[in-house]
Amino acid sequence: MPDRRVTMADVARMAGVSPTTASFALSGRTDMRISEASRARVLEVARELGYRPNVMARGLRTKSTQTIGFVSDMITTTPFAGDVIRGALEAARERDHLLFITEAGGDRAAESSLVHALLDRQVDAVIYAAMFTQYVTPPKELFGHRVVLLNCLAPGFDAPSVVPDEVQAGRDAARALLDAGHGEGIWAIGGHLAVPASPEGNIAGNERMRGMEEVLRAHGARLEGVVECDWNTQDGYREVSALLAEGHRPRALVCLTDRLSFGAYQALGEAGLSVPGDVSVVSFDDQDIAVALRPALTTLKLPHYQLGRLAVELILSEGPLEAAVHRLAMPLQERDSIGAPAMD
Repeated sequence: MPDRRVTMADVARMAGVSPTTASFALSGRTDMRISEASRARVLEVARELGYRPNVMARGLRTKSTQTIGFVSDMITTTPFAGDVIRGALEAARERDHLLFITEAGGDRAAESSLVHALLDRQVDAVIYAAMFTQYVTPPKELFGHRVVLLNCLAPGFDAPSVVPDEVQAGRDAARALLDAGHGEGIWAIGGHLAVPASPEGNIAGNERMRGMEEVLRAHGARLEGVVECDWNTQDGYREVSALLAEGHRPRALVCLTDRLSFGAYQALGEAGLSVPGDVSVVSFDDQDIAVALRPALTTLKLPHYQLGRLAVELILSEGPLEAAVHRLAMPLQERDSIGAPAMD
């Protein structure tokens, strides 16, 4: 048989105080006059007895279970999941909350079932997260509940969104090239929209390109060309190889993801061109591959940890949540893939 759970009454009896005094001391409340000696004695006895508060009873009393539901499509299967979830977990733990992490795998029926299960367990709020920044339609079960959207946007849904600032990242990528002296011969690899199999292109591609083109235009420069393709390594290799075979000689490449950059490096190397001696390269995401490439890749870092952390901070903030979009900076990771333009 398991040991009997230590109750607050046990703590009060051992400390020689009333249950009310023990309750106030253990909850940290200061609106009742309790001597410091009594407070210290209650806390010491609680530690000695291994007292743990009854969360269910406290939830009935306070109308809060101090739990948050986390529902995603497939975020835990991505390379970025660790940092997103770590940020959310640490922010929740600092505020004495527990995070229930679930994943629907892109199945709408499973998603609804998971949301029902979380709400049945009386979670205080739900974070609805997406693997890539995209437009979503949250399950109808979330309407009327306290919700924060993480890495996604849902126009018309009354909840705040936390997303990367892709437009500013595009601006910063363009400025990095301009600062190195590049004003012409700049090609974008990846384009505005990835193919349907890569939903990250729906928002990230458009916004990265918009920010980049805005800054280039303001400085009297422009892209020489845009290659629309999917965002994987083989696509970068194929498209840059084709670009070179057609007689184009770019002086700088803006790759829409680090995976594309890896393929671009391979194509440039096979053509006898060096980075950054012949062609500068700037990219986005800051995946592990960015520092492993030679030369190391200059890229804009997706703020995964900060995204997860801010989602929890917002959902646990006081007062009603406003349907605002919170955009987090993507810091430029300056490495060795950008140099001065090659001389003709």
